[in-house]
Amino acid sequence: MLQANPNNYAVVVSTEMVGYNWYPGKDRSMLIPNCYFRMGCAAMLLSNRHRDHRRAKYRLEHIVRTHKGADVRSFRSIYQDEDSEKFKGIKISKDLVEIGGDAIKTNITTLGPLVLPVSEQLLFFSTLVWKILFGNGAKSHPTKPYIPDYKLAFEHFCVHAASKTVLDELQRNLKLSDKNLEASRAALHRFGNTSSSSIWYELAYLEAKEQVKRGDRVWQLAFGSGFKCNSVVWKSLRKIRRPSRNPWLDCLDRYPQEIFRPNPGTV
Repeated sequence: MLQANPNNYAVVVSTEMVGYNWYPGKDRSMLIPNCYFRMGCAAMLLSNRHRDHRRAKYRLEHIVRTHKGADVRSFRSIYQDEDSEKFKGIKISKDLVEIGGDAIKTNITTLGPLVLPVSEQLLFFSTLVWKILFGNGAKSHPTKPYIPDYKLAFEHFCVHAASKTVLDELQRNLKLSDKNLEASRAALHRFGNTSSSSIWYELAYLEAKEQVKRGDRVWQLAFGSGFKCNSVVWKSLRKIRRPSRNPWLDCLDRYPQEIFRPNPGTV
């Protein structure tokens, strides 16, 4: 809307309202969302007015949207339905992890050429061409897909705080450090899964910790029913000082916590 309407403001509200889809029935698969999500809300003011550049904290660099709704399995991976007693609720497919992983992979692959250094792009595409030409290689020397180092493209990561398992898998697959996912784990521990608003709680955490410097790049990655996955890239226009109003100010000294990562040899 801002691209089509110059010299304007836009207010974006991200929220999770569990009351709307609260399930009062007895189907166990439909009871999961009652336990899984928490209420959360965040609002952002965007501007494309030239004179607001001096006041703005970030500049929007890239948006990549991936939506798999045309595929039936993806569309029905998380969807509203009725149980045998006509109670409405959210059904979650057992294929959700596989479907979600495919959407995230598609989104990240599209984002890569926009943000990664040329050296990383060359390594990625060379392994891709090798796989196309020679398959997976010999059984004794299988060709592993090259995972670009996204730490070369971003200083900060705000990953949708869906669950500990999701964060662990994304950290492992993208080869991120504990520090990279500190904000995401803190948001999950403090507020739970607040859906799309979680990435804004995470950005607020980085600001409260005064970790965002001038020129830093922030990657926000979120996903949800549809199945959809979206990436937003921001560039900091100045050093972000600790704000006077922030959801973390009353508990900032408690984070990061050691409970985020299990000790070796424990269950």
